[in-house]
Amino acid sequence: MLLSLARQAADASVVDRAAHGDRAAFDVLTTTHSGRLYSVARMILRDDEMAADALQEALVRAWRDLPRLRDQERFGAWLHRLLVNACYDEVRRKRRWRLDVSATDDGLDAAAGDTSDAGDDVADRDQLARGLSRLPLDQRVVLVLRYYLDVPQAEIAETLGIPVGTVKSRVNHGIAALRAVLEADLRAPTAVRRGRA
Repeated sequence: MLLSLARQAADASVVDRAAHGDRAAFDVLTTTHSGRLYSVARMILRDDEMAADALQEALVRAWRDLPRLRDQERFGAWLHRLLVNACYDEVRRKRRWRLDVSATDDGLDAAAGDTSDAGDDVADRDQLARGLSRLPLDQRVVLVLRYYLDVPQAEIAETLGIPVGTVKSRVNHGIAALRAVLEADLRAPTAVRRGRA
């Protein structure tokens, strides 16, 4: 607990220095947060180039707007909001949606001590990635924020600028849609085998 409080105080100090124009402090923040932000953008956008562009745009906005951040202890949540908005902007800018699915690690780490086969983990991540890619962007965003970043629903609502009830609805509809997609994928090979018989 004390270590966490000390880390928050150090982070607030770095954010304060960056807000006053210290580029080295902003570089520290960028280095600290970029990897996770890129993973989030990649999960939302399902495209490496679009994710990189969204991350870059979010960091540019962060540098520009950081002096106006009122609550510097909420820097992480504020940065996630900038990233989500940049992801939405990237989708609008591209006006196309590619459903590229790769078997790369999206930052979804296997549970510690898990004895399941590594091939099964890759197959599960690939299946989940395909399922997420088929969801509408609004549902994908809330599911990534809720279950990948473990952001509480109230904070998601604040980040997206929508009511908590809308977040709950999108989470519920997203889970139901994801479940339906995954179940359909599991049934498809069985239906093909039956058709051949």
